[in-house]
Amino acid sequence: MSWKDTYQLWENFSDLETELKDELKSLKDDSHTLEDAFYAPLEFGTAGMRGVIGAGVNRMNAYTVRQATEGLALFMDSLGEETLKRGVAIAYDSRHKSPEFAMEAAKTLGAHGIPAFVFESLRPTPELSFAVRHLHAFAGIMITASHNPAEYNGYKVYGEDGGQMPPKEADALTAYVRSVENMLEIKVLSKEELESQGLLTIIGEDVDSEYLENIKSVTVNPELVKEMSKEMKLVYTPLHGTGKMIGERALKNAGFESIYLVPEQAEADPDFPTVKSPNPEEPGAFEYAIKLGKEVDADVLVATDPDADRLGIAVKTSEGYYEVLTGNQISSLMLHYLLTAHKEAGTLPGNGVVLKSIVSSELPTQIAESFSVEMVDVLTGFKFIAEKIKQYESDGSKTFLFGFEESYGYLVAPFVRDKDAIQALVLIAEVAAYYKKNGDTLYDGLRRIFYDYGYFKEKTISISMQGITGAEKIKALMVKFREEAPKEFAGIAVNCVEDFSTSKRTLQDGTIEKIDLPKADVLKYKLVDNSWIAIRPSGTEPKIKFYIGACDDSGVEIERKVVLLEESINALVNE
Repeated sequence: MSWKDTYQLWENFSDLETELKDELKSLKDDSHTLEDAFYAPLEFGTAGMRGVIGAGVNRMNAYTVRQATEGLALFMDSLGEETLKRGVAIAYDSRHKSPEFAMEAAKTLGAHGIPAFVFESLRPTPELSFAVRHLHAFAGIMITASHNPAEYNGYKVYGEDGGQMPPKEADALTAYVRSVENMLEIKVLSKEELESQGLLTIIGEDVDSEYLENIKSVTVNPELVKEMSKEMKLVYTPLHGTGKMIGERALKNAGFESIYLVPEQAEADPDFPTVKSPNPEEPGAFEYAIKLGKEVDADVLVATDPDADRLGIAVKTSEGYYEVLTGNQISSLMLHYLLTAHKEAGTLPGNGVVLKSIVSSELPTQIAESFSVEMVDVLTGFKFIAEKIKQYESDGSKTFLFGFEESYGYLVAPFVRDKDAIQALVLIAEVAAYYKKNGDTLYDGLRRIFYDYGYFKEKTISISMQGITGAEKIKALMVKFREEAPKEFAGIAVNCVEDFSTSKRTLQDGTIEKIDLPKADVLKYKLVDNSWIAIRPSGTEPKIKFYIGACDDSGVEIERKVVLLEESINALVNE
């Protein structure tokens, strides 16, 4: 069926939502936009789906949400009656249409007799992960587009352990979603029918209080927090998202008193009016926090993204200005403090393990090893960290201490099985208090870590390739880097090539080793100076990402090295 045929089906569908019908009328003469909206279904992958809100099969709307949920319901149907009875927890963030999409999911599940536990109002993604476990639900649905611009929304599915579904289950779910041929004809129940049949439970403070009770376990040294509760000043911005209610309560429960919310960004707002992008990775997201930080002389500025699963910070330097740190630097500070505090308290387990993605910094590996703690690398995607936690919980072989990804995601305590910015908020406040007590800033702490372990610097280059031809360009680039594998980057020889799609590691002398990880479309080049380059297509956006990880003994030289490596990558891409 051509995109025009699909468009005609929508245009002629009498029960189409009025808002979508009006949008199609306004686009009647805009064939370019219509083609983009109807040329292919919005891709449902291992991380769910994400797209611009609007009419069409390639957009986020009530019908694409129903299709995804119908796939989940069919998957649950195949597993039997007991699975259906356990139901699905549903949460949503502050974006346009999030409450409506959450209810559409519940109405679709209801048509299959599957109960839905829907939060009364917006909640962070990590609390949804917690709710799945707490309620013993079979799955969870989170309506969010993370840190994407205001015109986006998205849909993520969580498994019964509270983590995003691992590949085997995700592939089965995706097959069911794709088997739904006409999203316009999916049967749904009304909200009234859900209520009368006992298929809708509204949840809220009952789950909040349990989640917050568990957050208390994140604090390692309560006496330190008590001592520094007023002295350590923290500015927090939830960037118009879900973090305010839970985050502020979590900090107060931990004992912190000098907390300053950025007033212009404290309230939920789907238009994110004060930022170009509600992304704590972007220095621009800290503009208002820096202004308030200077006014109150704050020790640390903290920002969470709209669904509060990612966290960024800015730290005060000796010159008095605030510097935004990377996710790898934040992870290094957190991990160094955690291991130090546990060692001092005598609570560092002999079988402790830290988990990180293959595109994250090697600095935390050096830190972990110095404490005789094992670092285990997993594929990109927090679901792989969750999968390992589940394995260790089952066999008792290791004790989880910390997990992180370079993309500003961290997990301290495994009562959640996804990245958790609320946990990270409480921990980074304690880390700042630790350095404050010793007369230092977090910036001083990071410099000391570099002095002890060497200089590490990372950079991610994201290249967007939008539209119909974007996916093909991304595939072609991956083929090029596989078939014409570079021998060097910026004059630094490649020591080995890891191709995770074939699970093969090829050494400089031609020796081939097996990589003991699931297959994934990722390439990693390890260089002779212990720097590295990784390449992977994004799982949720039309982007290809290049990751640079450089290390050196000199702080000046490492800056130069990253620039040269980036120039080398750009030259290869544009050949």
